[in-house]
Amino acid sequence: MSDLRLSIAIGDYDRNRPLLDGAVQIDGVDPVFMKLVPEEIFFRAFRHAEFDVCEASLSSFTLKTARGDSPYVGVPAFLSRAFRHTGIFIRTDRGIARPEDLSGKRIGCPEYQLTACVWIRAILENDYGVKPSEVTWVRGGLEQPGRAEKISIELPPEITVEPAPADRSLNEMLMAGEIDAYIGPRSPPAFDAGHPKIARLFPDPTAAASDYYRRTRIFPIMHVLCVRRSIAEAQPWLPAALLKAFEQSKAAALAKLSDTSATKITLPFVEEQLQAARTLMGQDFWSYGVGPNRHALEAFLEAHHSQGLSSRRLAVEELFHSSTLEAFKI
Repeated sequence: MSDLRLSIAIGDYDRNRPLLDGAVQIDGVDPVFMKLVPEEIFFRAFRHAEFDVCEASLSSFTLKTARGDSPYVGVPAFLSRAFRHTGIFIRTDRGIARPEDLSGKRIGCPEYQLTACVWIRAILENDYGVKPSEVTWVRGGLEQPGRAEKISIELPPEITVEPAPADRSLNEMLMAGEIDAYIGPRSPPAFDAGHPKIARLFPDPTAAASDYYRRTRIFPIMHVLCVRRSIAEAQPWLPAALLKAFEQSKAAALAKLSDTSATKITLPFVEEQLQAARTLMGQDFWSYGVGPNRHALEAFLEAHHSQGLSSRRLAVEELFHSSTLEAFKI
């Protein structure tokens, strides 16, 4: 009997690489891997459900699950996580000295429902009192005009979202002062190029994120692994096999990262940064599975619903295949 042949679209990250290069195998699966950027994976997955297994935006997946029309079911392997204090950029000539000063401003975002934007709005509201309804959100492509929500959304009337002009990117609008700030997972090219009037809201985002983690114990989840629902129903062993393999792949990547004989990534002070992360967050700082991540998932689901995105407040268990909610012990 041959292994199940599946298309698997994921990012080319160190934690996925042992799977991509064949060092880690998925039980019973003959994989066809596609290494794609998140925007392409998410667009193709949620517009056309093209992949058997894929990395997915936690927000888009939550939105579709709440509606009851998701072609995918989740596996709690969290392939991308990030503290999004790095993702808020401001015009320095608009009187924005503190997060509270964003109230009443026009803020660009690639899509209102992006996971990074959900987390950033939650931070602004919970820590600084800036509610989503107190901001005018301007939606559009960061670098290219014309980006729309990949999934249609219906927001409460108190939320104001305007489309960017059809011929303008958010980066152009930020440079021209047509928006006061920008939030998103990528930094604006104008900031990267050193524009004199564009800066990060948090001058030291690492310090801000470390303080956030100490208070909340949340390492924000961005992307989750998903498997086509029809395949999981036909092959109920598959979701657990995927979680096992992605866990093994991450463990292999961390073992390499911990080997100080030669630095595994092209960046100085890697060993020091790794130790700092473990001191702050513990040995298993990038955990998979529902158990150690329930509090982060609950916080996200609450924010997603309160920001007008999910039609109802989901329970954590509704996101994931039942076989991935528990594991055997010896």
